[in-house]
Amino acid sequence: MKLNVSHQTHYTYAQQVKHSTQYLRLTPQDSSHQKILSWDLTLPEYATRTLDAYGNVLHVLTLDQPHQAIIIEANGVVEIEDNTEDDNCGHLSPLVFLRTSPLTQADGAIRDFANRYYRPQAQHESLCSLMGELLLKMPYSPGTTTVKDSASQAFSAQQGVCQDHTHVFLACCRSLGIPARYVSGYLYTEDSAHVAMHAWAEAWLDDRWQSFDVTNNTCQPNQHLKLAIGIDYLDACPVRGIRLGGGCEDMRTVAAVEMFDIPQ
Repeated sequence: MKLNVSHQTHYTYAQQVKHSTQYLRLTPQDSSHQKILSWDLTLPEYATRTLDAYGNVLHVLTLDQPHQAIIIEANGVVEIEDNTEDDNCGHLSPLVFLRTSPLTQADGAIRDFANRYYRPQAQHESLCSLMGELLLKMPYSPGTTTVKDSASQAFSAQQGVCQDHTHVFLACCRSLGIPARYVSGYLYTEDSAHVAMHAWAEAWLDDRWQSFDVTNNTCQPNQHLKLAIGIDYLDACPVRGIRLGGGCEDMRTVAAVEMFDIPQ
C-alpha cells in the first residue's frame, strides 16, 4: 500500500517571540515495514539533522530573529508492507524500555488490571486480551484529556485518546516486566474524519518488537507509518519546542494520509 502524507503545524503567538527552538521528529525511516519513497520538510530556516538517543531522526530548528508565527510542513510518499513488523531493533537494549516515567507510572489500579489479564505462558494472546479490555474500560474520547495527563489519571477517568491508551498500555506492560515503547506516527483510514496523527505501543516479545494499537484494537500495523519511538509521548512527539517571549500560544495541526494516486 502506497500512502501520501501531508502534515502542517502552525504556531501563532500573541506577542513577538525573541528566540525559539523546535525539536522535530517528523522524518520516518526505512524498515521491512515501510519504504520511504520521498520525504521533505519545509521549514522557515535551516534545521540541523541528527539522531536522538532512541535512534529517531531529529531536526533542531532554531529561530533567533523575532517572530510571531512558525509554519512547519512535512510531505512524502511511503510504501507500507502488509503484515510486516518493523525489523529495526535499534541500538538500545529492550531493557531500556522497562524504565518508567511520570506519564507512564503504573499505580495500584493499573497493576491490578494488568495482572488480571496477563498469562506468562501466553504473553501475546494475553496482551491482546488486555488491549481489548482496556479499550472497553477507556473508550476513545477526544477532548477529555491533555498531553500532560498521566496514565493513572486517564485510567482513573476511564477515557482518553490514542496517547492515553498507549501510556496506560505501556504502564501495564512495564509493571509485568515486559519492555514496551511509545510509537508516534500516522494512520491511514478511509474515514476522512479520523485523525491521521496517531500513537501506539510496541512490546518486546519473542525477541522482537510487536505492535499493539489499543485505540483500534489491532496488532496488525498494516495502515501505520512510524515516525519515532520513546519511553512516552514527550520522547516521540513530532513537534516539541521551547521559546522566550510570545505570550499566549495557539498551535494548529492538520495532517492527512491518503492512498497515493499515480498521475495519468
